[in-house]
Amino acid sequence: MFQTVLFIGLGLIGGSIARKWKQVHPESRIMAFSDSAAPLEEAKADGVVDLILERLDERVSAADFILLCAPVSVNAGYLERLRGLLKPGALISDVGSTKTAIHEEASRLQLEEHFIGGHPMAGSERTGYACSRANLLENAYYMITPSAKSSAEQIRLMERFASDLDAVPMVLNYRDHDYAVAAVSHVPHLIAAGLVNLVKDSDTADQIMRRIAAGGFKDITRIASSSPEMWEQISMTNREQIIPLMERYVSSLQDMIAAMKNGNREEIGRTFIRSGAYRNAIPETGRGTLQPEYSLFCDIPDRPGAISVVAALLSYEEISIKNIGINHNRERQDGTLKIEFHDEKACARATECLTRHHFPVYPRK
Repeated sequence: MFQTVLFIGLGLIGGSIARKWKQVHPESRIMAFSDSAAPLEEAKADGVVDLILERLDERVSAADFILLCAPVSVNAGYLERLRGLLKPGALISDVGSTKTAIHEEASRLQLEEHFIGGHPMAGSERTGYACSRANLLENAYYMITPSAKSSAEQIRLMERFASDLDAVPMVLNYRDHDYAVAAVSHVPHLIAAGLVNLVKDSDTADQIMRRIAAGGFKDITRIASSSPEMWEQISMTNREQIIPLMERYVSSLQDMIAAMKNGNREEIGRTFIRSGAYRNAIPETGRGTLQPEYSLFCDIPDRPGAISVVAALLSYEEISIKNIGINHNRERQDGTLKIEFHDEKACARATECLTRHHFPVYPRK
């Protein structure tokens, strides 16, 4: 496998991949370059990075694998800087969520023999190396987009690379990739942002909407809290795919408005039936653009110390809690206490523990 890996950019995704790679392959040598020195120094102190590059120079030729983890709008620009520094057989990939621009640049620079695109479909509302963690890509799809000259061996190496990160590799054409992620990731982010702004701009003077916004509203708009800079870049680099899908979505909203104006109950009902059937058919694997959330809802009595009892029971069972909070809105959730865990096993153990002690527990839908 890769003996020397160079990371260009070391934020949430790059840092998480570097952490996991060092765990799986402690003998490998990790070099890193970034416009910001702070995350590199932190990663070196963590034992993740072995060598910091202050500039891209002849030392790049030591790398078997180069992973571009800078913002999607600048990753393609690194290809030209790397072109004269690569050793024979070196492989370059990226982690950007849009692929067309960087594939076209690799073709223009005649680097297709070296380049194969990648997109780990994992993330968080938080950004930066400080928020990275080795298990970020666990069970997430790792999209692999070969170039016109990618060899079968290069594709195999990328599939193994993704598997070593505990991700699930999927190989597809880069244009098909951009169309698919526009539908399941980019457009939903734009819709979530627009929905939050709709409520904000429609709120009353005493902000009653903000005060009662919880449950379903917070669930469907969670991704609106993601990095504004990152999603601005993604929206612009994939707009050719996003715009037709957004126009189709607007058309579907107009159809629903017309159905409501005409009192067409059957059409409104069919809309919910179709969406519900498709949504229920989506596998609950936790794979996607955000890290899977392992959580449950638990009814507790309204008296002092109730939360402490729950926490103590879980502590006694040595179950680590990632986050705990009071959920005031019972709409569709049937619980007042939301508890999050680091993995599925801990969530299952907590469910068994609390149920055994007669606390009503409801899984996250």
